[in-house]
Amino acid sequence: MTPTDRTEGLDDEALGAAPEHEAEPHSGFLTDAAHWLSGVLGPEQRSAATIRRVLDVGSGPGAASCVLAEVFPRADVVAVDRSPALLSRARARAAERGLTGRITTRRAERPDEFGRLGPADLIWTGNVCRHLGDQQQALRSLASALRPGGMLAVAERGLPPRFLPRDIGIGRAGLQARLDVALEAQFADTRAGLPDAISVAEDWPCLLASAGLVPAGTRTFLIDFPAPLDLAVRRHLQARLQRTLTELGERLDPVDRLTLEQLVDAEAETGVLWRPDVFYLTAITVHTARLCRDRT
Repeated sequence: MTPTDRTEGLDDEALGAAPEHEAEPHSGFLTDAAHWLSGVLGPEQRSAATIRRVLDVGSGPGAASCVLAEVFPRADVVAVDRSPALLSRARARAAERGLTGRITTRRAERPDEFGRLGPADLIWTGNVCRHLGDQQQALRSLASALRPGGMLAVAERGLPPRFLPRDIGIGRAGLQARLDVALEAQFADTRAGLPDAISVAEDWPCLLASAGLVPAGTRTFLIDFPAPLDLAVRRHLQARLQRTLTELGERLDPVDRLTLEQLVDAEAETGVLWRPDVFYLTAITVHTARLCRDRT
């Protein structure tokens, strides 16, 4: 249930590659966020001992699942996604890291299935709710899977990535600003067309409180890779820009479309695989809340 899992016109096998690239520049963030969650839950030794079951909802290829299993060594982790191909990748990733016995997978497609995933001491979900029509109901469903004292951690938005100077020497200056506008317009249209779409103010602590939870803290994590980038992050950017080129379609003017085509060209020196001025800077915000009483 990652954002790329909803790209129209791509099959599951094609979708599987995009989250793999996504995991490369974000792996350090996931580790930092998991350790922060451990601290929010209590002293490290106590939290590591009391967290016995973790759900990674919208797991994609299992990057967060593996990090959570490592940070909470006594926990069983369930990777949850709607894509069988991505769940297969999650199992393979767990096997590569010697975590096969502690990470299992579960397929779930609709928010009303989230409540049947529990019980859990910790639920992690990244960029899932904003792709569901009724975000408030999705949070209520996730909260219903928590044990008393359990925590829901929701990673949503932050700051859009920056990876190019304002003037890159081809096309018109200010390309990224225009891409941001076009992507936001496309996302708004997509949200409006979701089943049961309801417009809500995306005040995540308030939404978590309305789901019956007590907000426990919010933190924004900076992801900063200065130029020159290594190949793994460059490949992530190339895949991201290729998806942007595919998804935006007619929203781009001809000059910006041509510029994007040059940036994703693997052979051209103007492409992100070769440019010396490419960097990667973004921020991801994680909101947490706890169930402080028994629902019964």
